[in-house]
Order: sequence, then structure tokens, then C-alpha cells
Amino acid sequence: MTTKSPSVAITGAGIGGLTLAIALRRRGIRATVHERASELREVGAAVALSANGTRVLHAFGLRDRLAARSAVPTELIYRDWRGGRRIAAFTAGDDYAARFGAPYYGVHRADLQAALAEACGHDDLHLDHRLVDLSTENRGYELHFADGTAAHADLVVGADGVHSTVRRWVADDEPAQYSGTSGFRGLIPVDAMPSLPDPGAIQFWMGPGAHVLHYPIGDGDFVNFLAVVDDPPTWTGSSWVEDVSADQLRAPFADWHPGVREMVAATSLHKRWALFGQRPLTSWHRGGIVLLGDAAHAMLPHHGQGANQSIEDAATLAALLHRFAPDQALPRYERLRRARTRAVQRSSWVASALLHLPDGPDADDRDRRLAAIPDTLQWIHEHDAQAATEALG
Repeated sequence: MTTKSPSVAITGAGIGGLTLAIALRRRGIRATVHERASELREVGAAVALSANGTRVLHAFGLRDRLAARSAVPTELIYRDWRGGRRIAAFTAGDDYAARFGAPYYGVHRADLQAALAEACGHDDLHLDHRLVDLSTENRGYELHFADGTAAHADLVVGADGVHSTVRRWVADDEPAQYSGTSGFRGLIPVDAMPSLPDPGAIQFWMGPGAHVLHYPIGDGDFVNFLAVVDDPPTWTGSSWVEDVSADQLRAPFADWHPGVREMVAATSLHKRWALFGQRPLTSWHRGGIVLLGDAAHAMLPHHGQGANQSIEDAATLAALLHRFAPDQALPRYERLRRARTRAVQRSSWVASALLHLPDGPDADDRDRRLAAIPDTLQWIHEHDAQAATEALG
């Protein structure tokens, strides 16, 4: 451990930023979190926490908080888009937890963020702090915010998402890439979808040019869904989200199973989210400025790993800053995390195409290979970020 712990400023009070603050506090390292929004608020969004994420959060003392706010899916099911045929199904729940050593949770993002903020403590959480500039000062960094205030830190962590402000101080690279796909989201009461089979399961509905993922959250009375379509071919808007009509939302799924049609028709979020990814970075840090989560490795959501990889990043970075001086910790952090996150990024891009195959021989071959999906994706879910860090010399 270093003789003097560095002061750390984290930009972004999302899942990765708050998890890092908790992890650092547990190791006696002072961390302040600066969030551009004026309140912690997420509308219509949920998070799937897999074992590689929940084992970290459990180790940080959040087991009871998470269990009280989360649903545990009963199965993982892949279905045919039109008739709803079960193409492949696997038990989840206790079987999943026994296999991977931690549970799988569906939780509303606002509930998760509230639990993390509670564990982090509000004294060093600063809202309405939009970063506009960084400068070096006294061998550290001065953060300048839009409201005219400033803060000093030895280290700056950019946990500010796919359109990261901090990233431009680390890497001179292209902006996030539009994937050619966009998504519709919603939180729907189970009672509003009488035709939906197995609402307690996490399910993928696969069809030509689109797929739908949904899973239960909270007490299981609501289902969170993400419906992804191969449209529009380009994204020209300045924002990553745009308003759509109810007809635009329903149209791609007009011929799908009644349960899917009920789901997309019931959402009150008439918005389309562009799905962006990021080219892998050559370096995640420059001096004492370092990236975490989507700011470093934005990925498509088809493995549900955006939040979980951010949690892994946070656990790794905090452990290394506890053991090593910053100039040694940051290269080790990059070395530990870069190859794994690149592999998850690549796998999520491949999954997008496979989930959207038209009916025919290629889709039939994919369906046969789905029987091995628990083994195929085991490398993602079984990973223990803290153990991997401790193994580093």
C-alpha cells in the first residue's frame, strides 16, 4: 500500500463511479464524485446484474440492499419471434448462483443507483457539477465546473459514460460509433401483457432484423424490456435519443408474437435510443487521468455487461490504488482490464448480428448452437475481478 493515499475525483455518479467511490472508501482512500445532473434520476431503465457484478457488490456489503430491490429470473429462454417457440431454455435462480457463486438480479437502475449512493454517502457526492475543463496544479489536477466552482485531486477518474468529457484528455480518437441499431425501452406491468409466456424469466425473442430482451425487476410485478431494430442505417442527430410515435415503435413488431406486441404497445417511453459502441483504446490513462466503464469501453447491450464491466473496473482500480502508487497502479489496471473488456465488446457486436438473422439455414444453425450458451458465456459470468487483481504481482 502507498504511504500516502491519493485524493481521487470521480466524474459521473453512475454505477461505475459510485461503485468505485465505495471501493475506495473501504480502503481508506478519499474520493469525491461529481455528477453533471442535478439529481440522481433514471426513467424507464433497468439493469441486469450478472454474477461477475453481484459478487463484487456483495463483497462491498450490498447483499441485503440488492436482494431487497431485485428480482431473480427463473430461467433464461430463447424464443422464436413469431410463434414463441422455446428454442433453448436453461434454469436460472439457485442453479445459476450455485454455478457462478453469486446471483443474477434484475433491478431498476434508479433503485440500484440509490443503494450505491446510500452506501457511498452523500457528503462527497456533488450534483450539478458539469466538468468543462481540467488543468494541472501543484502536481495534481484542478477540475473546473460549469457553475464556476472547482475541485482539486491527485487523480481524476472519468466514469462519465459513452460520450465522456474526460476521455478527450486521455485519448485523441474518434467519437463513439453508431452500430446501425437502435432500441426502444420500457417498464411494463406483467398484468398488461396477458399473452406473454414466463414473465419471471429473462428472455430473448429473436427475429429478422430485430430482437427483444426482457426480464423481471423488483418484486417481479414489472418487466423491463429492450427492443432492438436494424434501423435507422445512420444516426445524424446530435443527441443519442429521439422522440418517436407509438406507431413507429410498434411497426417493426407488427407480425411478432402477441406477447411482444402487447409489451411494446404498453410502454409510455416513446423514444428511440441509438446504440453506440467505442473503438478499443490504446491507452486508458494519461498521467493521473484514467477512464472507467463506458468512457473506456462502451459496448452494445446484448450480453447485459455494460454495468457489470464497470463494476469490475471499479473493483480492480480501487484494489490497485490501495496496493500501489498511482504511477504503478494505473498501468496495471489497464493491463488487467483491457483484454477482457475488448473480448466482451467483440462478443456483444457478434451477438447483435446473430440475434437478428432471418429465418433460414443460418438461423437454424444458430438455434442449434444455443444449446451450449451457458458454456459459451461462462467466461463472462465466472470472472472474479478482485481475485484477478490479487493474483497480479
